[in-house]
Amino acid sequence: MNQNFRMTSLLTYTLKNLPNTSKWALRFCMRPLSSSSQLQAAAASQTKSKKTLAKPNIRNIVVVDGVRTPFLLSGTSYKDLMPHDLARAALSGLLHRTSVPKDVVDYIIFGTVIQEVKTSNVAREAALGAGFSDKTPAHTVTMACISSNQAMTTAVGLIASGQCDVVVAGGVELMSDIPIRHSRKMRKMMLDLNKAKTLAQRLSIISKFRLNFLSPELPAVSEFSTSETMGHSADRLAAAFAISREEQDEYALRSHSLAKKAQDEGLLSDVVPFKVPGRDTVTQDNGIRPSSLDQMAKLKPAFIKPYGTVTAANSSFLTDGASAVLIMAEEKALAMGYKPKAYLRDFMYVSQDPKDQLLLGPTYATPKVLEKAGLTMNDIDVFEFHEAFSGQILANLKAMDSDWFAQNYMGRKAKVGLPPLEKFNNWGGSLSLGHPFGATGCRLVMAAANRLRKEGGQYGLVAACAAGGQVFSICFTCVTDKTSYL
Repeated sequence: MNQNFRMTSLLTYTLKNLPNTSKWALRFCMRPLSSSSQLQAAAASQTKSKKTLAKPNIRNIVVVDGVRTPFLLSGTSYKDLMPHDLARAALSGLLHRTSVPKDVVDYIIFGTVIQEVKTSNVAREAALGAGFSDKTPAHTVTMACISSNQAMTTAVGLIASGQCDVVVAGGVELMSDIPIRHSRKMRKMMLDLNKAKTLAQRLSIISKFRLNFLSPELPAVSEFSTSETMGHSADRLAAAFAISREEQDEYALRSHSLAKKAQDEGLLSDVVPFKVPGRDTVTQDNGIRPSSLDQMAKLKPAFIKPYGTVTAANSSFLTDGASAVLIMAEEKALAMGYKPKAYLRDFMYVSQDPKDQLLLGPTYATPKVLEKAGLTMNDIDVFEFHEAFSGQILANLKAMDSDWFAQNYMGRKAKVGLPPLEKFNNWGGSLSLGHPFGATGCRLVMAAANRLRKEGGQYGLVAACAAGGQVFSICFTCVTDKTSYL
């Protein structure tokens, strides 16, 4: 079957061919609310073969630790800041957490999506603001929602090639103050006025002014290549996979409930306090709001009206925040007395059709990164997937559990396999914790690394979709006292 057929074709086939991810999945989703001790007991009862993910003649690269500012709803306590303020706070928090000497850091890389024009290289400005030497290079990358993942893997490349031993990678996003431009006609007129040399030339240019020149130009919320918003795509995806509004709301409630539990139990240890200038110190995420299904059901569709199923309650919200991680060559980390949290192993970037498969990236990337690492779904102890929308997560779970989808869309003989939901996003996800576009990737990696240590696991897998139909996935191993097989 042609892999380019559109979502209408998928909608025709899905009810008959895909497994039913209805009540069974969502009842199963609530099982992670059990304590971590239960998870440890379950893990201990299974005997797993010890597979090596280390590559010959390639340096072992480790995450020493990572932090993030509290993730806040846009328009709240961070609303008067600039992106470099948040990035600087993340860098300062990382320095305090790890006590790494600033002069040891060879390079700094940050990811961001909506750039502030005054600080286009936000990594450099934040590094200088945090007190790093002006001799420490820094650059900024962008890859939509996986920008900080790109920062991390760029760091991996620098260390693996021997150019660096110590790199700080991170990401930042400030949605409270997005750049709003003059219209193109107004910008052109202003530039022409600046070039005009005589009064007559200026008057001639001004005479062409029209009131519609004053219409502002907002940042694009739709995909440039498809002219469709991600929310609209999520609504179509949910319909194609027959995912109901109730199922999406239940998954969102799961995310908020797990995040609240993790927050109350002090498990979100990557969060560092941030004293906002002129305001109080912020100590925790403020978007975690367990509600009720009755309250969530009252919300109107956010994108496809009046029949859509994607709402504000089952979508990730606009968020301000920053994150940073300390990445080192293993020999450097050990020489400095650090006990790293995880080895960064195999990773994969994958792209697919941005129209009909925009949000299905985890389904495509997961089997590829597992095959590259020589692992199976059964080997993974901790899964952390980016939750852009409830419908997106549930659609990926259905696709991963479908032989039909694997054969007709992925060119595979058999399905990827369903991640056990007792291992899946156990401390909440982007739906509840928030999603600062440029910073989420580092949060995902640190959540998985911290969960592995807490739950006694060995292998973790992170996957995140992004605008443009792109996706990132990485496998890594927890650092234990017995590292010879890692």
